[in-house]
Amino acid sequence: MFEIAHPTKHWEALPDGRVQCNVCAHRCKLKDGQRGICFARASEQGRIVLTTYGRSSGFCIDPIEKKPLHHFLPGTPVLSFGTAGCNLTCRFCQNWGLSRSKEVDLLSEEASPDMIARAAEALHCRSVAFTYNDPVIFMEYAIDTAKACRARGIRTVAVTAGYINEEPREEFFRFMDAANVDLKGFTERFYRELCGGHLQPVLDTLIYLKTHTNVWVELTTLLIPGENDSEKEIEELTQWVAVHLGPDVPLHFSAFHPAWKMMDKPSTPPASLQMARRIAQKNGLRYVYTGNVHDEEGGTTFCHHCGEPLIGRDWYALKAWNLTAGGACAFCGTVCAGVFEAQPGDWGPRQQPIDIAAFADQR
Repeated sequence: MFEIAHPTKHWEALPDGRVQCNVCAHRCKLKDGQRGICFARASEQGRIVLTTYGRSSGFCIDPIEKKPLHHFLPGTPVLSFGTAGCNLTCRFCQNWGLSRSKEVDLLSEEASPDMIARAAEALHCRSVAFTYNDPVIFMEYAIDTAKACRARGIRTVAVTAGYINEEPREEFFRFMDAANVDLKGFTERFYRELCGGHLQPVLDTLIYLKTHTNVWVELTTLLIPGENDSEKEIEELTQWVAVHLGPDVPLHFSAFHPAWKMMDKPSTPPASLQMARRIAQKNGLRYVYTGNVHDEEGGTTFCHHCGEPLIGRDWYALKAWNLTAGGACAFCGTVCAGVFEAQPGDWGPRQQPIDIAAFADQR
C-alpha cells in the first residue's frame, strides 16, 4: 500500500479494527491506509508502519551552534537532516515547508543509516543532527542512524519538541547524546491553540531527560509578541526550569519572524529577548542566550562565578575561547557545564549542502 512501510513498535490493535499509534500523546486511531497527524506513521494491514524510513529532504553540514547548542562541542560541524511531517501543528512553524508537508516527493534523498554515518565520518563531522522536522516521528530511522554513528565514534543530536510518550521516550533518548528541546511556551492555552498539543507531555520529557539520562540538554523558546512573551509567563517558565532542571541547563530565547499561519504577527523586538534573558538570570539560570538576532552579549557564554567571557560568539562564529582542557574557566577555574573538547572546532558559520548519494558505495 505504502511505498515505504518500515515496521514499528509502540502501537496496539483496537477492537473496532483500527490501530492506535502510541508514540505521542495524540494516540492516533487509524483505519487501514490512514496516516496519523504526523504524516510519517500510518496504518497498514493491522499495524503501524513508518513511511519515511531512509528518505530525507536533504543533507547539510551546519555549525552546531545553529541547532542551537552552545555547550556541546562548540565550533564543530554537524551533519543535519530531516524527513517530512510533524506531530505538532504549530501555526508559527519556521520550517513549515517540511513539517507540514504531505508530499512524499519532497523526500528525494535516499540514505541508509550506515550511509549517513559514513558520510559524517568522511566529512569530519563530530555529530549528526536529526532536525528540520521532529525526529520522534521517524524514531526508528533516527535510532538506527544513531547506532551506525556510535559504531564510528560519531555523536547524535535530537532537535525536538519533546512531544513523546513514556515508553518510546525511553527508547529514543537511549541513543541520543544531546538534545535541543523546544519549550514553546508555558501555558496549556498556547500549546492547545497554537501548537495542537499539550504542555504536560513536554514537561514530562524534560524531567525524564534530567533525571534518567545523560543526554546533554538545551532549551529553546521562540518568543512571539502577545502570545508567550509576557513577563509573568517568562517568570513562571524560568522558575520551573531552575527548580526542575537546575541552573546549568542552557536556555535560548529566539526571535519570532512572521511565518506560515502567523504572518500577521510582528517580529520579536530585541528588547523582549533581552528582558527574558534578564528574568531568567534573575531566577538563577546561568547560561541564557538570545537567538535569531545579532546580539554578541546574548550569544556569549560567561562564567557564572567571575563573569568573564568563556566562549565569545558573533552569530554562529566563535570569537573567543577561555576554557581550559577540562572545561573550566581560564580566569577563576570554575567548571562550565557542557560537553567540551580541549580545543573548539573551527568550522565557523558556514552551511554546506551535501550530496549523500556520493557516499552510497563507500566502506
